[in-house]
Amino acid sequence: MLQSLDEDFVRRLVGELRDKGVKAIAICYLNSFRNPAHEKRTAEIIAEVAPEIRVSLSSEVVAEIREFQRTSTTLANVYVQERVSDYLGQLQSRLNKIGFRGSFFVMLSSGGIATRETASRFPVRLLESGPAAGALAAAQAGMLSGHRDLLSFDMGGTTAKLCVIENGEPLKTHEFEVDRVYRFRKGSGLPVRIPVIDMIEIGAGGGSIARVDSLGLLKVGPDSSGADPGPVCYRQGGEEPTVTDADLVLGYLDPKYFLGGKMQLDIDAARHALGVLGKKLHMNPEEVAWGVHQIVNENMANAARAHLGERGKDPRRLPMYAFGGAGPVHGYRVAEILRLPALISPFGAGVGSTFGLLSAPLAFDFVRSAYSRLDDLDWRFANDLLHEMADEGRKVLEDSGLSAKQIVYRRTADMRYVGQGHEVSVALPDGELNAQHLGPIQDAFEETYSALYGRKGPDVPLEVINWRVVASGPRPEWNLKLTRDAAYRTDARKGTRQAYFPEKKGYAKTDIYDRYALRPGMEFAGPAIVEERESTLIIGVRGHARVDNALNVVVELRDGK
Repeated sequence: MLQSLDEDFVRRLVGELRDKGVKAIAICYLNSFRNPAHEKRTAEIIAEVAPEIRVSLSSEVVAEIREFQRTSTTLANVYVQERVSDYLGQLQSRLNKIGFRGSFFVMLSSGGIATRETASRFPVRLLESGPAAGALAAAQAGMLSGHRDLLSFDMGGTTAKLCVIENGEPLKTHEFEVDRVYRFRKGSGLPVRIPVIDMIEIGAGGGSIARVDSLGLLKVGPDSSGADPGPVCYRQGGEEPTVTDADLVLGYLDPKYFLGGKMQLDIDAARHALGVLGKKLHMNPEEVAWGVHQIVNENMANAARAHLGERGKDPRRLPMYAFGGAGPVHGYRVAEILRLPALISPFGAGVGSTFGLLSAPLAFDFVRSAYSRLDDLDWRFANDLLHEMADEGRKVLEDSGLSAKQIVYRRTADMRYVGQGHEVSVALPDGELNAQHLGPIQDAFEETYSALYGRKGPDVPLEVINWRVVASGPRPEWNLKLTRDAAYRTDARKGTRQAYFPEKKGYAKTDIYDRYALRPGMEFAGPAIVEERESTLIIGVRGHARVDNALNVVVELRDGK
């Protein structure tokens, strides 16, 4: 420590901020990721001078180098801390009033879950928690159906999210942006350094609005009608045609069975809105509907292709797990464009993220920045850092109700070639690290680097920037069963209707199947439509569907017509 903290100045500054009505303070000192003593002392002074002010320390929120990202993350954390804490407290009170006696946990963006107290302290960790649950559902369902590697595709009302599942686990990253000025454009938002399941998000959902742009071309999204007023066919005041309106006109949705028949859709209003757009394009409503449907599919496929390419993944090797209200409607065509081998549509696709919540383990991530050349590493120092983070993780999870025997630790290091500006995450061997692990760690880095970039890097030494530990409990096992009456009706095919398939030169008589009547071992060929309350699965002409033991509909995309 080269300079002592000027405590008198801190006291004066805190008093001034208090008098100006400041309610929250983020503390971020330049080198606090290595020595948090001054941050901790500053927090103590704030507690003495202005105990009503909320405080977040960068050394607790994200103990990493790169002070701008560390500062922005700590600011975001303390900014939402009061609102999140109050909300979770109110939710706990409501649970208590209805007699809930279980444990209340909150989903984290990393795919783990935490107690209310931990989530209230680090609310920034909740930013992508909803989509993260969906990716966990895809990973769990993929393993149950024998697919440890797949592409998770979650499409709802406003956005679509894609995530790579590798060896039964969603890929993760520690770089994220919020409040982008240009929606979905990297670099235009506030950087947040948190562990998060690595997903790409595009503005494509059932409510995405179709319009003619300044060049006279049909464009879809990213603007959305949302739930209010919603698509035109909802009859809630929406006037601009959306993806849902197009899907309805194409015959993919049953106007009398939306939400299991609880909501009637107005197909005439949808057709009229698409017709208004069609006049500008010299197209009929059906042609506009197909254009809207396919533009959305192409946009999602292009985003998926870029996302996979950046991670060194070949899409032709990955089946797609499609869920969300609109995922199964569009999944087949997206899989076809990407030349994926198969499409997997789960039971209850419209509430897929809920299943993900049921498969999330108690888990929390820790990081320490400590630069070192790998060939000159102080192994004792590295082990001390890893043990320190593991002890913190054990305490958090034991406070959440786990025993020490239930906790496992996954250790990684962010590494790069000397002179590079960005790192890749490399798994570390178990146990105490020593000089004998130098070769295996180097090999692991080279393998990871080659998988990402398709080649080895320069012949220069390696350096470690960050050390990470994830402490987690056991992953819950799904035990979801339907009642026999609901799952095993005798006749799965419930009729036919006209639906649009270009391979059939337009509208064709299409078999409609009842999702709740499908049973393991059933097979049928496309074109076909499978309906359930929260979603609808569209199977194209080349698709051949079978129902597996977990009631997933697995659609193989076969060659030929």
